Amino acid sequence: MNKPTLHIDRVISDIDEVVQGAMNIVGPESDALADADYALVGGAVWGSERFDMAPGVKLLARTGIGVDSVDLPEATRRGVLVTNTPDGPTVSTAEHAAALLFSVAKALNIRQGELRRAEGGYGEHTTGIELDGLTIGLLGYGRIARRMARICDGVGMTVLTHDPYLSASDGQPPDLGDVDVHVVSFDEMLAQSDVVSLHAPLTPETDGLFDRDVFSRCRPGVLFVNAARGGLVNHDDLVAALDSGQVAAAGLDVTEPEPLDPDHTLLHRDNVVVTPHIASNTIVGRRRMLDMAWEQISQAAAGQQPTHLVNAEAWTNGA
Repeated sequence: MNKPTLHIDRVISDIDEVVQGAMNIVGPESDALADADYALVGGAVWGSERFDMAPGVKLLARTGIGVDSVDLPEATRRGVLVTNTPDGPTVSTAEHAAALLFSVAKALNIRQGELRRAEGGYGEHTTGIELDGLTIGLLGYGRIARRMARICDGVGMTVLTHDPYLSASDGQPPDLGDVDVHVVSFDEMLAQSDVVSLHAPLTPETDGLFDRDVFSRCRPGVLFVNAARGGLVNHDDLVAALDSGQVAAAGLDVTEPEPLDPDHTLLHRDNVVVTPHIASNTIVGRRRMLDMAWEQISQAAAGQQPTHLVNAEAWTNGA
């Protein structure tokens, strides 16, 4: 009996250790999609053209939470299952978002630049701030945001969140975890927060949400963090807000496009820290997502409905 074929869209050093010979592994060349029964989806975008290249693919396993790189209606129309790993990147991404926040709050880029230039007078020039006593607003309150809330609560910050998907059950308020979190409207979050941190999915409703108007409704001098999706932000408007001082500093793990052009102004500002969409990509986080994605593939290959199936309507025959 021939083994199924698994396509990978990037080099994965420990893929053999995970698969253990259960499938033939091909890729990352897109030509190899023609033989694919299953595919691990890292950075590749799956639209009609790529689906056409993989006529036999049964399941796309995202190694991450977001599935905006996959045309879900097209996948469903073709009967292709799409899964994600919702618990995989939580810890690593939240810690990275916190690292971006601490970096811009303590003005580390600026301080390092002064030291490299041997400017002296370092204590006199300090612009770093304490986070204790400040208010952070979290857009979205899913797994990563909840972990971020615990970190921020631990350093003495007041935590607000706006998430239209928070729901109550049996007449009880939504479960907010073990942190004192205040659920507020979007405008209240903007007006009351010293820090705004994005943890929302990219959807038609959130695409370009943070534009000139929204930045103008933030507190003057707000710190801005985005470790969710670059498409949530109009980057020209973010630059304008930085220029005016409406945004004092920004920490970004995601941009639009990715990567930014090396000459882009955001990469050359001391009050901006940009990392290349690697928040979840710690050694432990990367392996956790790979193990979870492989679990979804294994379940489907055994005729079981995958635990983290995103497009349940594609599961039509229970196999």
